[in-house]
Amino acid sequence: MKNLKIYCVTNKAIDFLSNTNYDLAWVGQEKAPKDYLKCDTGDNIYLKEKNYSELTFHYWFWKNKLDLNIENWVGFCQKRRFWIKKNSENKNINHSNINDHLLERIPSDWADYDSILCEPIYVNNVKTMKLIKRGYKSILKDPSIFFNNNKQTLLLHFDMHHGYGNMQKAIELMHERDRNEFYEYLNKSCFYNPHIMFISKPEIINRWFNDLFTWLFKCEKIFGFNDLKGYDTQRLYAYLAERYLSFWFKKYTKHLNWPWTFIDYSN
Repeated sequence: MKNLKIYCVTNKAIDFLSNTNYDLAWVGQEKAPKDYLKCDTGDNIYLKEKNYSELTFHYWFWKNKLDLNIENWVGFCQKRRFWIKKNSENKNINHSNINDHLLERIPSDWADYDSILCEPIYVNNVKTMKLIKRGYKSILKDPSIFFNNNKQTLLLHFDMHHGYGNMQKAIELMHERDRNEFYEYLNKSCFYNPHIMFISKPEIINRWFNDLFTWLFKCEKIFGFNDLKGYDTQRLYAYLAERYLSFWFKKYTKHLNWPWTFIDYSN
């Protein structure tokens, strides 16, 4: 019988997950709590955590723990964002009752799918002042963006929030089989599956991480690390991965969108 193994990547202790079958994975610079998986051994990118965020653990897992000989489903969530059961969607979930709603077993709905992604979020309802303040460079090139919500795409959103032109520079370094399609996807789509959260089979996960990190390591040659600061660009490599994930899994797998919840907690 196939099993489900979920890794929750965090830089804060999450006490309310201690009695679940989730494995807690530590990416913080502080000392890891007892029994948390650490990603600073073996083949790792631990020193890049500030810019790669949860991808720091993803890389370590890929290089040191991923077992291609098993058929289990393997997935990732992150601090404050968790997979939930399908019938728990739209319910009031908090840290005290999440164990009643947390996804811990493989639902029958997954039988015909290869991958599970977060329910998508939309980016094409930008407030007027924010569009003017952050998107003026794009508006100067195409004023119709201001009046047409369908032109408020993922590419515009990335330009507004993570450095104008950075995505285009990164795409130029992508392998040819995805380059043009990925650009077209970003330039036409107004929604994406967020948070670098996914669940899939080891063989697919191996292919995903290979394509992802091959690309991101090339991007390091033009973006580096020293100039990546603040909300906009400090986690640039994670933001690039987040957009690529939506495209990659939709292109190469039969995917299913699945509910997740956000739980804010003081920790």
